[in-house]
Amino acid sequence: MSELLTPLPRPRTARPSRGGVPATGAHLLDWDWARYRLEDARNYWIATSSAARRPHTRPVWGVWLPAGFCFVTGSTAVRNLAVSREITVHLESGDEVVIAEGEATVLSAQADLSRLAEELHRKYRWALHLADGRLAGEGGQGGPAYLVRPRVVFGWAQNGESMTRWRFGPPGGR
Repeated sequence: MSELLTPLPRPRTARPSRGGVPATGAHLLDWDWARYRLEDARNYWIATSSAARRPHTRPVWGVWLPAGFCFVTGSTAVRNLAVSREITVHLESGDEVVIAEGEATVLSAQADLSRLAEELHRKYRWALHLADGRLAGEGGQGGPAYLVRPRVVFGWAQNGESMTRWRFGPPGGR
């Protein structure tokens, strides 16, 4: 079954805390503010950790789709995600910050892999083809494809004055 056909629900919006103290600010940001930046970004950073709890951070190309964030990597992240599916995805900007936390799942349905390859080609002109359940480019770059369905996304602009948290899980969840 296609995982890319199940869109994320509309998130619940709240003000997060800063070091255990509720954040203050002029206003909360709308989810569309964050979604637009996730869709429009060229580069994303992912953070995973190894079985020995060593962090691994790297930039990746990816696309934000209604189901979540999709990317392909052949890096150490593949080994780390086999141990723990926990991942953080964030954008490059420190002025308009968007950070997503969730779990990465390997995309295996041929329809999902084909759609992701099309989306990555449209965005980056990156020609990928399906090879042994992975996406590979002409030079051999590529690897497993992942979908990150976030549990929570944080965002802020204007020096943190608009800190906002969007939760996607059931109420009372982490």
